[in-house]
Amino acid sequence: MSNIQQLQDLTTQVRRDILRMVHAVNSGHPGGSLGCTEFLVSLYQEVMNRKEGFDMNGIDEDLFFLSNGHISPVFYSVLARSGYFPVSELATFRKLNTRLQGHPTTHEGLPGIRVASGSLGQGLSVAIGAAQAKKLNNDNHLVFALTGDGELQEGQNWEAIMYASAKNVDNLIATVDYNRQQIDGSTKDVLNMGNLKAKFEAFDWDVLEITDGNNNEAIIAGMKEAKSRTGKGKPVCVILHTEMGNGVDFMMHTHAWHGKAPSDEQLANALGQNPETLGDY
Repeated sequence: MSNIQQLQDLTTQVRRDILRMVHAVNSGHPGGSLGCTEFLVSLYQEVMNRKEGFDMNGIDEDLFFLSNGHISPVFYSVLARSGYFPVSELATFRKLNTRLQGHPTTHEGLPGIRVASGSLGQGLSVAIGAAQAKKLNNDNHLVFALTGDGELQEGQNWEAIMYASAKNVDNLIATVDYNRQQIDGSTKDVLNMGNLKAKFEAFDWDVLEITDGNNNEAIIAGMKEAKSRTGKGKPVCVILHTEMGNGVDFMMHTHAWHGKAPSDEQLANALGQNPETLGDY
């Protein structure tokens, strides 16, 4: 991408994709997808070093692992609009015998998908393994992972967090989608995790925060800072402050749209707030 306006236009179009995909099958997770739109657009367009084509080995390029796989709508849209597969395939989301299942899977060979995800708590462990494999292969590229904040209530994460620092996995950048919401309410009410920054630091990670996690420029600056901290003996954590349902006023500031599809009227309202920029699928 050549300028911030193009990034913002793509972000708007990805929002439209998310809304239309979930509405079409009356199923899916729009809230977290909308909240991470700016992050994934910025990651794939400006932050990661990617190569042409796709192979599962991922040698000589940066890798990304989505742990909170239920936000597949944003992941699929960003992958399609980054050239991994045709944008028209977004119309097959959550339909039987298609490659775009509700949670990403690998058995159908969808380009861009390196691991099945959505069983929460596992993605960070996979990312750590991939990062260690890069070290063994003398591949100096980085591994990125995204987890939900509610997902960190899963104990396996903390085993992985402890392991990564103990083994000096310093080619890893793990981002936490800190929207403070989960399916049953706020994370504070369901299971308060306290000070995440202090927790990661106590596990000997290098931690930074992006306080405006729904701003492309802030994300790019923050992630470039995170990249500059790699290779120094510690894994890097980015706490990304986002708003669930961002960009659609009636979906924001609530957990209600974690896993609910909009009606016809609500879809029209939401799309009206996000005018078409690059063409719908």
